[in-house]
Amino acid sequence: MHPRFDRDRLRVFPLSSRENKVVIERDHIPVNHKPCEITKRTDVALGELVDRIRNSKNKKRPVVMAFGAHTIKNGMAPTLIQLMKDGWLNHLATNGAGIIHDWEFAYQGESSEDVRKNVSDGRFGIWEETGFYINLAIIVGAWEDLGYGESVGKMIHTEGLEVPKVSELYAFAERHVSIDSDRASAAIDLAATIVKYDIPHGFMRIPHPFKKYSVQAAAYELNLPFTSHPMIGHDIIYNHPLNHGAAIGRTALRDFMSFAHNISQLEHGVYISIGSAVMSPMIFEKAFSMAQNISLKKGRAIENHFIIVADLAESQWDWQNSGEPPSDDPAYYLRYCKTFSRMGGEMRYVTLDNRDFLLLLHHKLHSVRSPISLSE
Repeated sequence: MHPRFDRDRLRVFPLSSRENKVVIERDHIPVNHKPCEITKRTDVALGELVDRIRNSKNKKRPVVMAFGAHTIKNGMAPTLIQLMKDGWLNHLATNGAGIIHDWEFAYQGESSEDVRKNVSDGRFGIWEETGFYINLAIIVGAWEDLGYGESVGKMIHTEGLEVPKVSELYAFAERHVSIDSDRASAAIDLAATIVKYDIPHGFMRIPHPFKKYSVQAAAYELNLPFTSHPMIGHDIIYNHPLNHGAAIGRTALRDFMSFAHNISQLEHGVYISIGSAVMSPMIFEKAFSMAQNISLKKGRAIENHFIIVADLAESQWDWQNSGEPPSDDPAYYLRYCKTFSRMGGEMRYVTLDNRDFLLLLHHKLHSVRSPISLSE
């Protein structure tokens, strides 16, 4: 067995001691903020997107939006929340960092540390409240059979966590070990965490004074899936001793299965990918392959779906009409475009800052009649 790093030896710092670059009350983008001027080609693509979204809603098909963490860090929560409230989105997906920035904004109203300085000081990502509360929410959520994003969204929305008695958890595990071994194991994991950190049972109140800026809390309140698709070791919560790999795995897998379910309904639906070069295309291609597998078993293929990708990278390649570029063309290595161009249906690529893309989308959708409420 190879040596392993012992996180229990870390000196963990209070989050209040950290300087942050973004203050949400100051830096958020209001929904009525004026976006930038765009090219005719981009305007046409956005107009087509709006038409496709309206058509999807009329056919009761999903509109799924995936985005990288910068969408949250750039203060776009108000627009994302409004798009959900207006009934245009069925599912939101982000990476682990998106969850963290959203939570830190809700908890303390600030996020985004100075990585260079804090790495040199041995402080980067080693923050007590971020590591403790998010990890605990995920461990509790695994026991409650929730997904990763849902677990954190519930904590923000309810401003706390319900911690069961250790005796109840052990009793549950004993009764269910042969019926539901996953829940039984999650119960044991939570019990061990409670004992190790001497966490009292009952409701642990965790105020979130800025929760109106939380996308995942709004999704929880609206009963919409907000899924997280993390990678082990990519996020600062892995620096905290309370971090639990099994709980991460259970909740993240539930989120991926929820994501895959909506992708399986994508015939005449819409997929929007914003500023995610790795997470979004990678989870989509696996989910879409599974969805296509089941659809073909039923004698029909998923082929009438619409994908739009928005990112800052310039691309001179005509993905719409020219297919995939040859491997000696730099456009071939624009990974997300290459991946999505292989997924059938129709794909469009627009070069836009995520702020301008979302503002333009909201403004264009706001000018048409809102869809029927998702709760109806």
